[in-house]
Amino acid sequence: MPHSHETAIAYVITALEAKGTATREDFDVPGIVATSRAIVESWDLGAMDRAMFWNIAASHLKV
Repeated sequence: MPHSHETAIAYVITALEAKGTATREDFDVPGIVATSRAIVESWDLGAMDRAMFWNIAASHLKV
């Protein structure tokens, strides 16, 4: 399957909810996708360094 905006959103939601400690509602998912895509210059967010991904996610945590 080619990477797209939709696959990037699905990737982020899956990663955020994988441990069961948070949900997509706790984060600004569109913000995470936009920031991540700008860094990797691709919709393939799985290619991003995991530590960088989690730093981006943490900076998009809703308070």
